[in-house]
Amino acid sequence: MARLTKNQKAALSKIEVNKAYSLQDAASLVKDITNTKFDSSVDIDVRLGVDPRKANQMVRGIATLPHGTGKTVRVLVLCTPDKEQEAKDAGADFVGLDDYIAKIEGGWTDVDIIITMPSVMAKVGRLGRILGPRNLMPNPKSGTVTTEVGKAVTEVKAGKIDFKVDKTGIIHASIGKVSFPAEKIYENALEILQIISKLKPSAAKGTYFKSIHVSSTMSPGIEIETKTVAGI
Repeated sequence: MARLTKNQKAALSKIEVNKAYSLQDAASLVKDITNTKFDSSVDIDVRLGVDPRKANQMVRGIATLPHGTGKTVRVLVLCTPDKEQEAKDAGADFVGLDDYIAKIEGGWTDVDIIITMPSVMAKVGRLGRILGPRNLMPNPKSGTVTTEVGKAVTEVKAGKIDFKVDKTGIIHASIGKVSFPAEKIYENALEILQIISKLKPSAAKGTYFKSIHVSSTMSPGIEIETKTVAGI
């Protein structure tokens, strides 16, 4: 069994065993138990009472976090020449089409989000085997296949995130940085939880929110008492 470091022991000592915290208290506590030298990400893990193997119980959505994720998002826009300036003006990091398709086919995937247009999906589609496993493949459901490429870039840069339940029934999402004030972590967490609540499939029976945990990079998870979360 791996030994706990002094910092790990200190962090665990601040969390009461078998206690579920309010979302607001957890937003403060996650800052208190983080001892990394870098600005750790704050993540939320939501276990849902759904069977993601069934199409009518898949949960996928989009959330625009009110305070962003705190991360620098690198955006590639694959578009026709008439849309290139619009994408650049909106803040896209990389803009083009055939040249970037060739780079991706050569193994380049140094981006976080790829946005494209319906008219070029025939070209982009052949990149599925490369982009799919990296969760980079553009998808109309996540708003990354659109004719309004400038708007899409602006939203992503402002804190728009795409999430979906994994094969074990859990949604993982980044909701900020430990350098954020606790209130901003709380408000970002509340936003995504309320959206997940609205996406409950009609086919899902029983308890929808099985468990909610908040953690930061390398910190223990903090269990959330679901009854304390407004609107779910």
